[in-house]
Amino acid sequence: CAERGIPIYFISSLGHPVAALYSAGLTGTIRTRRAQLAAFEDRRGLHLACAFALGKIRNQANLLRYGAKYRKKTDQETFTEIQRLVAEVLDHQLEVEKLAEEEMLAEETRLQMLSAEGRASQRYWAGFRLLLTAKVEWPGRRTRGASDPANSALNYGYGILYGAVERACVLAGLDPYAGFLHVDRPGKPSMVLDLIEEFRQTIVDRTVLAFFNKGQELALDRQGRIDSESRRRLARKVLQRLEARERYGSEKLTMKAILQRQARAVAAYLRGERDSYFPYVASW
Repeated sequence: CAERGIPIYFISSLGHPVAALYSAGLTGTIRTRRAQLAAFEDRRGLHLACAFALGKIRNQANLLRYGAKYRKKTDQETFTEIQRLVAEVLDHQLEVEKLAEEEMLAEETRLQMLSAEGRASQRYWAGFRLLLTAKVEWPGRRTRGASDPANSALNYGYGILYGAVERACVLAGLDPYAGFLHVDRPGKPSMVLDLIEEFRQTIVDRTVLAFFNKGQELALDRQGRIDSESRRRLARKVLQRLEARERYGSEKLTMKAILQRQARAVAAYLRGERDSYFPYVASW
């Protein structure tokens, strides 16, 4: 695998990434990493942090729109409520855009940005519950320690996506542990957590909604972990979504290729080869 450039990712039964093995030859250029570390101390870091947050917020709104358009004729009440939540999600986009205009560093605006992002997510998850037509328990969004099928499926799907995003970062020459929106912490791949924000909704959330709404069931063991058969079925759906083609500019590319393009765009912006970085925003 190392000779062929194939990374191996270890993910826990709860969907948390544990470790990654990849070839030393895939670590990219030192120029990219030097630029990435230097950007933390200038406005490039703030620009990227805002772009990742905006990408997340816009994709949250677009996934709600995507699900709502199928309810317009069949469930007008739900359609109207989701449209209201979309507007509330997008209200927080303005907060992030204002922060992007500040003459500050990413570190100085992080708490405000995460606050705006968090409040947008509260409205988004309220809309997600309305899109979940299957009779599945939804206690609200739970990350660590989730013991219900829907949150367990989301967490496991994100674990798979972490691997794909880390791979894209490494192939683009980025340091997975030097992010801008998420705080640096030992063992925390903050750059991966930054870039994943604009892909969670399109790749994992949409897949999980379809998984349950089409009648699939997820079995949990006594510890609240997804059993092996359910993991295989869910992983297959997420991997299929990564291979699905979507519009990207004037092209139609797989989501995996789009992810890689975005990672390379981040690297090019950091090296000064692009004037700005634009997040990936899915159509609806």
